[in-house]
Amino acid sequence: MSFISPSLGSLSLEEMVRNISSFINEEPKEKYKVVIGTDSHTDQTSTLFVTALIIHRLGKGARFYYQKRNMKKMTDLRHRIYLETQLSLQLIDSLKACGLFFLLSDWPLEVHIDIGKQGETRQLIQEVVGWVTSVGYVAKIKPESYGASSVADKFTS
Repeated sequence: MSFISPSLGSLSLEEMVRNISSFINEEPKEKYKVVIGTDSHTDQTSTLFVTALIIHRLGKGARFYYQKRNMKKMTDLRHRIYLETQLSLQLIDSLKACGLFFLLSDWPLEVHIDIGKQGETRQLIQEVVGWVTSVGYVAKIKPESYGASSVADKFTS
């Protein structure tokens, strides 16, 4: 599982976890928020999924990392939104397995979903937000879902 840091380049999951830990250890008394969001883009032949992880030192900057996955072309919007959400939740599980449980339990963790009250995705809000909240996380939708609709979206093309 490989991630990209804009400042450090390609990182393994373990390297990313160490980098996040060192970022926190620079100012351990500050407050942090963890944001995870996935967006996708379909072209002629495939669908690209980008999952972003943002560690935000509230009021004092942030670091982010992202992971790209190319999959077969998906035209069904509902299926794509569900897969985006699943990829975000899988990253949380991977982070917990890698020793970042302390981070995920001490600070707010938001799952940003690329759906909103406008457009076709509005019909999915209740079920997708319900899924995320039922497993114990805060779900954010547009316009508050910048992790998916801004950060991850930036790397889908």
